[in-house]
Amino acid sequence: TVALLWIAVLTPAGAASAAALPVVINTWAFRTAAETAWRVLESGGSELDAVERGCGQCEIDQCDGSVGYGGSPDESGETTLDAMIMDGNTMEVGAVADLRRVKNAIGVARKVIEYTKHTLLVGESASLFAVRMGFPYEDLTTHKSLSLYSKWLNQSCQPNYWKNVVPDSSTSCGPYKRREEVTYKEQTSSERSVHNHDTIGMVVIGVSGTVASGTSTNGAIHKLPGRVGDSPIAGAGSYADSAAGGAAATGDGDVMMRFLPSYQAVEYMRMGTDPTVACQKVISRIQKYAPKFFGAIICANTTGSYGAACNKIPGFTQFHFMVSSPLLSRPTEQVVDCI
Repeated sequence: TVALLWIAVLTPAGAASAAALPVVINTWAFRTAAETAWRVLESGGSELDAVERGCGQCEIDQCDGSVGYGGSPDESGETTLDAMIMDGNTMEVGAVADLRRVKNAIGVARKVIEYTKHTLLVGESASLFAVRMGFPYEDLTTHKSLSLYSKWLNQSCQPNYWKNVVPDSSTSCGPYKRREEVTYKEQTSSERSVHNHDTIGMVVIGVSGTVASGTSTNGAIHKLPGRVGDSPIAGAGSYADSAAGGAAATGDGDVMMRFLPSYQAVEYMRMGTDPTVACQKVISRIQKYAPKFFGAIICANTTGSYGAACNKIPGFTQFHFMVSSPLLSRPTEQVVDCI
């Protein structure tokens, strides 16, 4: 069994809340990912091992169709993967983006840390690196992803991510050309499904306070080929610092990555801010510029205290996430009201 560390944490309102280490927290109700990560810790594995195996379980399970193979085809019908993993002791990061024909994206990201001096590998070159590291080439396309792609084509390629082009991207498929006179059109949250979760993000804090974090995703559905979102970007998709805590984000990565929400949340916790408040402050910061964005963030500090926050929009008023802790008899789904 995992050794326990019990700590009394004071909330900003002054009420005491119990916290314990180790803790595993991950975005969405991805239970098997939480269970897998917790078992790794129980068996003596490291925090990085727990993150890799936990997120990797979601890749196997194709969690919600938004993680792993067979989901979220891009404009050409291809599924590509993004992932990252971060060591909060050394501040090393391994990440891959636009990874093709390799299923275990976070496993490849871990190898970037272990076998290179780089941080982020992308595209076809990332796939070649994966093969050199022993990962097999595998088809990421499934009947489901082909069906999603066909349905999208049949509804005039709606929705998509183009703007200021001809023909009109809101009513037809391309190929598009740039419009000579640029116009601005704000996109409402209803134009894309809020159920396109995009990412598993996970933070693991060991009994000694060591922090690791990671993400894995197949990205935004019907994205432009080559698009990279927040998930594999350190400080955006996730961030870990064993001197403060860890955080991970999920949602509209094209908006959220501009604010480095995971890094910002960890910095708030470094200053002593309660994890829940840190998450809320990050969401509020983005709201000022993009009030209709779809997104959420999880936060945990080195005492084992944790929290989450999300932006309230039509169809998305609560955010579900998983927590594993010595205070809980099993990995438990928790819910927070969006702000």
